[in-house]
Amino acid sequence: MKYYVGIDLGGTNIVAGVVDDNYKIVAKASTKTNCPRPEKEIADDMAKMALQAVENAGLTIEQIEWVGIGTPGIANSSTGIIEYSNNLGFKNTPMVEYIRETIDKPVFIENDANAAAYGEFVAGAAKGAKNAVCITLGTGVGGGIIVDGKIYAGSNFAGAEIGHTVIEVDGAQCSCGRKGCFEAYSSATGLIRMTKEAIAEHPDSVMAKLGEKNGKVTARTSFDSMREGDEYAKVVVDKYIKYLAAGITNTINIFQPDVLCIGGGVCNEGDALLLPMKAIVEKEVYTRDSEKNTKIVIAELGNDAGIIGAAFLGRANG
Repeated sequence: MKYYVGIDLGGTNIVAGVVDDNYKIVAKASTKTNCPRPEKEIADDMAKMALQAVENAGLTIEQIEWVGIGTPGIANSSTGIIEYSNNLGFKNTPMVEYIRETIDKPVFIENDANAAAYGEFVAGAAKGAKNAVCITLGTGVGGGIIVDGKIYAGSNFAGAEIGHTVIEVDGAQCSCGRKGCFEAYSSATGLIRMTKEAIAEHPDSVMAKLGEKNGKVTARTSFDSMREGDEYAKVVVDKYIKYLAAGITNTINIFQPDVLCIGGGVCNEGDALLLPMKAIVEKEVYTRDSEKNTKIVIAELGNDAGIIGAAFLGRANG
């Protein structure tokens, strides 16, 4: 049995996992990222968590084949440098060099959404596909693209920013500086914004009462209120699903993958989200009359996708 280490570097947590040849996580170790702070300190903690995970697995570092890192931002997989990450405050950070100061093993690096997509490709919802796209609906909308079994990152390692394609010209402001981005409407953040706007218009709605009861409005508020018969909540949910379907249809029309998987907390809504969204996509996708269309599925690996994908970056780069 061979073993690999995958590190999922996030804005909140650093999580390292030891993964075996069967794509099973044997052991983990984690710590807070504690941004903002010097990049070298974060790198040192990443190395510590990798070594701690190896120890927790009952192994030694000599038994590890390589270390892979999934990071927010633009990660240059050829130089090992994180060229830019606004979430972490990194700019031209030589992350691979930093890790190798502590761990004398091959180290690979990739954007976190790409790493998560690769995890789903090798071990999750996209396993067995040749071409796949994975979209994560979280604080933003992350994207990862697999073409012929390889991660597609573009010529400048900033590819697959599916969330920053516009679906509503001059629409809601996006954090990237543009207006009307897919992310501004189909992220959990976008859903919360639309729910709050509806509550402001309908302060006596079930949504308003549920938000007050729970102490805050979440991505679940509109769906939960819809299930309680709130007609205004249904309008929010229908609008959210319409925008989500538009972004997914655009993505399918461009890439025509075998599988498109969607992940993130919003996907916990299951069929209430998936069935109406798929019905819209099936009507609107360019290849609607084709015998073979993209299969749309829910991601399977959850938060482990980034760890598993990062652990096998040595294979992706092989």
